[in-house]
Amino acid sequence: MTTEIRVPTLGESVVEATVGQWFKQAGDAVAADEPLVELETDKVTVEVPAPAGGVLSEIVVKAGDTVEVGALLGAIAAGDGAEVAPAPKAAAPKPAEPAPAPQPAPAPAAAPVALKREPYTRTEIAPTSMPPSPAARKLLEETGLAADQVAGTGRRGQILKGDVISAAAETLRETPREAKPPAAPRAPVTPDDAAREERVRMTRLRQTIAKRLKDAQDTAAMLTTFNDVDMSKVMELRKEYRDAFEKRHGVKLGFMGFFVKACVQALKDIPAVNAEIDGDDLVYKNYYHIGVAVGTERGLVVPVIRDADRMTLAEIEGTIADFGIRAREGKLGLAEMQGGTFTISNGGIYGSMLSTPILNAPQSGILGMHRIEERPVVRDGQIVARPMMYLALSYDHRIVDGKEAVTFLVNVKDSLENPARLILDL
Repeated sequence: MTTEIRVPTLGESVVEATVGQWFKQAGDAVAADEPLVELETDKVTVEVPAPAGGVLSEIVVKAGDTVEVGALLGAIAAGDGAEVAPAPKAAAPKPAEPAPAPQPAPAPAAAPVALKREPYTRTEIAPTSMPPSPAARKLLEETGLAADQVAGTGRRGQILKGDVISAAAETLRETPREAKPPAAPRAPVTPDDAAREERVRMTRLRQTIAKRLKDAQDTAAMLTTFNDVDMSKVMELRKEYRDAFEKRHGVKLGFMGFFVKACVQALKDIPAVNAEIDGDDLVYKNYYHIGVAVGTERGLVVPVIRDADRMTLAEIEGTIADFGIRAREGKLGLAEMQGGTFTISNGGIYGSMLSTPILNAPQSGILGMHRIEERPVVRDGQIVARPMMYLALSYDHRIVDGKEAVTFLVNVKDSLENPARLILDL
């Protein structure tokens, strides 16, 4: 008995993936639910587990291939690693194929064909007599397919999960893909220089990042406003309570938690920065899902802290620490990177002094943090050195007016320069 390995449903709007690497070779023994192959999607890397135990008898696609949802990846044969060798030898008994000797009876073979009446399929027998299975119904919603577009193979024509996967894959094959605009020709390179170049294909994640950022620039009326913030009081607070905080909550007290809290407060005061455009409508969101940009070897990912307004500083810091670890290991789920309403990007950890972050569409605002640097400032008529950070707010001018953007950033600045306000929720 052979079990097929197919591309699973990868999440809303994700219809294809690139094969990363196979963890097993053909002929290797595998256990049920053991990771077999890595798939790289537009957003995350996912591992496909073995649907059953046995021997990996066939690998259909190789690393670098693009596959669609429902596509065949390979197959698992019953048995264990030791049985791999004998299994192919079973093909030797092909001499037994003389069994076609009873071919003189082709007429009986024709009879069953007549009985099967190929056109008379299950789908013709009251296809709507039973509702789709729960798993199939969920997949129908995710893929956008209607029940009447899927032929059910279950009892009384019921639509099963596998039917939806097959229909979705078939729809993708039949849908003509948009022709990519021709890329600008590359400038000529001398043979000597060409010999010292290395050409590496862009990962699917990197291609998606490039496309989304360019789309944001082409769509939004993007503008950036700047301010600076004196980080003295936040740094003093961290220094005084860092050890006690870590001992109590099991997580380090960083800067990002303060920024998340400050942004949530500012979003409540300036709701336009937490809105998005949907056709001719403005959608104001009365919830605060804050995306935190994380750099990884594969590229930039933005996991989302959901309902950040309901979380304590310790819960925010713990969530961010967990995201950072799993992002670098490629273990973030698709759901964890969807639904953000505002994004924070910290270029300061790489030494950036100032930048203009690009919007994470369809959001209308993104805050850029930068490195903390001691600079001379005037306090009470005296020139003193203070740990200062430049802040940059990029916003969609179609939604957010300049006054609102500046007020938002000043609000964030005031909260960080008076962190007691964040703790006391003032």
